[in-house]
Amino acid sequence: MQVVCWLLCLGTVGALTVLRKDQVAKNAIKLYLGKGGTHGHSWVNNNCKRLVGLLRQKNVAVRKLAAAADAVRLDRTLSDPERLFQVHTLEVFQKELNESEHLVFQAVHSLQRALQGDYRDVVNIKESSRQRLAALREAAIKEEQEYVELVAAEKHQQAALKSALAQNKTLSMLDEILEDVRKAADRLEEEIGEHAFDNNKEMEGVNVEAVLRVEEDEENGGKRKNKSKQKDVEDDLGLSMLIDSQNNQYVLTKPRDSTMPRADHHLIKDLVSVVMLSLPCGWICSLIGLPPMFGYIICGVLLGPSGLNSIKSMVQVETLGELGVFFTLFVVGLEFSPERLQKVWKTSVQGSCYLSLMMVGAGLLWGQVLHIRPTQTVFISTCLSLSSTPLVSRFLAGGSRGEREKEGELDYSSVLLGMLVMQDVQLGLFIAAMPTLIQAQSGDVESFLLGSLRVFYLLAQILVSLAAVLLLCLLLKSFLIAPFYKKLHAESKGNKEILVLGMAAFVFFMLTVTEFLDVSMELGCFLAGALLSTQGHMVTTEVMGCIEPIRDFLAIIFFASIGLHVFPTFVLYELTILLVLTFTLVIMKFMMAVLVLSVILPPGSRHIRWIVSAGLAQVSEFSFVLGSRARRAGIISREVYLLVLSVTTLSLLLAPVLWKVTTHKWVPRVERKTIT
Repeated sequence: MQVVCWLLCLGTVGALTVLRKDQVAKNAIKLYLGKGGTHGHSWVNNNCKRLVGLLRQKNVAVRKLAAAADAVRLDRTLSDPERLFQVHTLEVFQKELNESEHLVFQAVHSLQRALQGDYRDVVNIKESSRQRLAALREAAIKEEQEYVELVAAEKHQQAALKSALAQNKTLSMLDEILEDVRKAADRLEEEIGEHAFDNNKEMEGVNVEAVLRVEEDEENGGKRKNKSKQKDVEDDLGLSMLIDSQNNQYVLTKPRDSTMPRADHHLIKDLVSVVMLSLPCGWICSLIGLPPMFGYIICGVLLGPSGLNSIKSMVQVETLGELGVFFTLFVVGLEFSPERLQKVWKTSVQGSCYLSLMMVGAGLLWGQVLHIRPTQTVFISTCLSLSSTPLVSRFLAGGSRGEREKEGELDYSSVLLGMLVMQDVQLGLFIAAMPTLIQAQSGDVESFLLGSLRVFYLLAQILVSLAAVLLLCLLLKSFLIAPFYKKLHAESKGNKEILVLGMAAFVFFMLTVTEFLDVSMELGCFLAGALLSTQGHMVTTEVMGCIEPIRDFLAIIFFASIGLHVFPTFVLYELTILLVLTFTLVIMKFMMAVLVLSVILPPGSRHIRWIVSAGLAQVSEFSFVLGSRARRAGIISREVYLLVLSVTTLSLLLAPVLWKVTTHKWVPRVERKTIT
């Protein structure tokens, strides 16, 4: 009964825009008496009068605080730091009083809205919860601002006390030095402070989220605990982990105080775990006749979410793995020469485009049979048409380069790598065209037509960008590559780190150029290697000797990061359907590649179509990235995403077996054909 009376009392507060606050009690009593109640008359009267009294006291206090702030501003006897501190403190207290009053009225409106709603209407309850959440976020921002202002006021107070002490005593030489250092440190903090919170909170698309801050307790066996004491959080030099309501985990990327060095211990532990476990896994696979990359993938499975779940910085580990892809393509480019590239570029462009079109056509046909939306089938088909360049590069690296030229393997390796590089270019176009698929998914015909025109515009833009990249490569080959390498070679005698740094810088330069032109970062790495290969065999050998260890180490992390996305329990639950889908996909890609290569290859080179098709009969690891983007955009469902993920993984595991069988059967024929 008292709760109802209290609601009736506070319900009249919503009419304060037209009524004076001192009339709240009278209106509440009228409403209550109108309901016929007599038991809670004295309780309602007392509490409403108490509320009105508090509001009057607040108004009086705010006026007195404003007058006191004006008086402090006019007081010339105070020093500037002391005056600033006092005014700041008075203003913060005024804001605190006004905000407390606002929260009271806000709570009343929220209670009224909840009582007026239907408890059976989930949508209405959800909307009320959303409004309360938005109000809490706004209150959190204001409270954070007040806390920051109080911290600033505390600094002003300390500065005023130090200024007063300095006037009362003579400073020693050491104290003067420390005082100068303090002022310089204050200026430094002000200069390097980015105020990222204040600068970004009002930006469009920025939301305030509730997060949990979890600290690593080094003293208690590495167990996590929530820091309840503010001083412990501020003084801790370790890294916190933030967890939001969607169970996303975040680590610190840039601290507020950039003068204090910090290290990401989570990433260090993750890298140590990957390297230590990759050794026995890769070793065991080598002993039983399997490629070591199998062991690296198994290592990722054991350490990932489906295993021990010990990898905390998954995004950072996968980013390092992407560097392995870049250096792998750079080494692939080193094995190319402009002459080899000139021979296979037409076949590579035609083959990759025809294969993608055939995959999309087959996907649309299956989509009609299974009643799947065209947007989903186009995305899935395009995603599955891509093949893994790093995986095939490891296959080709298994043989000697000298034996390749002698045995005729040069032909199929050139065609295969050329088609894979062109697929990487198509990947950039597909990522740019994903917004059009999203618009088609929403059913907006006008937006879809505009999106289709945008795709054609993007295609023309990529062609222009490719022409610009090729022109840049021609200029670099003619004027800069030879002097650049000669200078590096002269400076790196007895010190290979200059050569390694120069090569890495050149790779990243080409990567940045192609990424800026919206072509493909992978293409830039490949072209960097191809440009250096023009300097001759000795240059290529020297550069490979420096880069290959880095490539191998990063490639181990890359294959381990693939294992992080393998979920054995899901595969076991759906093993039958996954095996059927995987074998169907591998066979279909193999036969399509054979058909396309039989048409576009010259008659004298058609004997290599089987080996090239075996290299293309798997799915690229970039389907993980594309699938995650499509799932967030609503193009595919969670179930389809998991199927794509599992089929991709199984095809990568099946690829070495198919490659070994095909090369064992057809390489001798290639050799006999070449000798003939």
